[in-house]
Amino acid sequence: MALLAAFAAAILVLLPAAARPSAPEAGGGTRAALRIEIDGAIGPATARAVKEGLEAAVARQAEIVILRLNTPGGLVASMREILVDILASRIPVIGYVAPSGAHAASAGTYILYATHIAAMAPGTNIGAATPIELGPPIPGLPGGGKREEAPKEAAPDAGIAKATNDAVALIRSLAELRGRNADWGEKAVREAASLSANAALEAHAIDLVARDEAELTDRIDGRTVEVAGGETRTLATRGIAVEAYDPGWLIRLLSVITDPNIAVLLMLVGVYGLLFEVMSPGLIAPGVIGTICLLLGFYALNLLPIDYAGLALMLIGLTFLAIEIFNPTVVLGLGGLVAFLLGTAMLLRVEAPGFTLSWSIVGAVAILVFGLSAFTARALWRIRKRPSPVGGDAMLGMPAEVIDWRGGEGHVFAHGERWQARGAEAFNPGETVEVSAIDGLSLSVRRPVGHDAERDGELP
Repeated sequence: MALLAAFAAAILVLLPAAARPSAPEAGGGTRAALRIEIDGAIGPATARAVKEGLEAAVARQAEIVILRLNTPGGLVASMREILVDILASRIPVIGYVAPSGAHAASAGTYILYATHIAAMAPGTNIGAATPIELGPPIPGLPGGGKREEAPKEAAPDAGIAKATNDAVALIRSLAELRGRNADWGEKAVREAASLSANAALEAHAIDLVARDEAELTDRIDGRTVEVAGGETRTLATRGIAVEAYDPGWLIRLLSVITDPNIAVLLMLVGVYGLLFEVMSPGLIAPGVIGTICLLLGFYALNLLPIDYAGLALMLIGLTFLAIEIFNPTVVLGLGGLVAFLLGTAMLLRVEAPGFTLSWSIVGAVAILVFGLSAFTARALWRIRKRPSPVGGDAMLGMPAEVIDWRGGEGHVFAHGERWQARGAEAFNPGETVEVSAIDGLSLSVRRPVGHDAERDGELP
């Protein structure tokens, strides 16, 4: 408990410091550009990193923010959080797909369209923005983020049509806001169209192509953009220094645990850690580690678009497997394994890039869980068949020393205590006998098996 309290206190001390944006640099005379990286799937950690990066840019009085993109897409909810933060930013956000070979697919296309200036490096591409889930409307867009309704005749695929029309309305609104090609944006959504850097420039989907950040900052120098609140800003970026934003260990940890596979593993470690603590009270470590992992797993799943029926099935399955360990019935074990697998299959409502469950991991975990349950149940079954190591049954067959004896009864010394005893034979004081039965607080004793009384001089 002391270790757990110390850990909790450390977290409470470190969290505010980790979450706090960097302070403005001393002297602050020369403005710089702040680079925020989106490298990989877009999820809750990405949304938080962008939000805190924009706050840090305000604190440092940055001239611009360069949002460097290389992403296959991700969760719609996280993408919309990023869009809201970009649209509300009073510092110009420059979207830049880089380095060469990078792409801004799916959710990355929407984010690039939302930036004040969109740029790409040669050898990059954007597009394939077909949606796979719905999200809330975004304030600040033309039309108030109003969605187009799916036609009634499309009832069999109403969900897909609704998501597609919603995404089309969103990307057209962003295009209208930034003066970009709304028709191609719609094509990227409906037909999963993609464009190279030069083709995107010709189609007016982006504003420029730049080989590196130095060329980018030189070419946007003097451009005028409109930021949140209707304020017009003229950029002064020629030769400006570019600083990288470090999101800190907390966001890096969040990006790891919000991987669905890691979240499921954390929950398993948490459940079995607590189970081992219950089976062996006083070890402390399994309980502390299990509690931390279980809380981290629940926190990660809370940030992901999960199906709570699937989560409930997973927990029921783990509960059945835990009961199987203490009370082997086979039925509970098989039922728990089936419930766990079904719950895992149902867990995620969407399959966004970077946020899919690996069936090889799920299968390995299922085999591990079932094997661990079977091994523990077998060990407990063997222990159950052994004689009891405590209580009266533990004294059966135990040697005892006769203290006094008369008329078929007397007293013996056994297990460190003086006992009343009875027996069908006559014994001499100091003789070693064997406990054959227990009746309340009285022992029945006999000579040990194979005892030769005449040899020991006990008979005339």
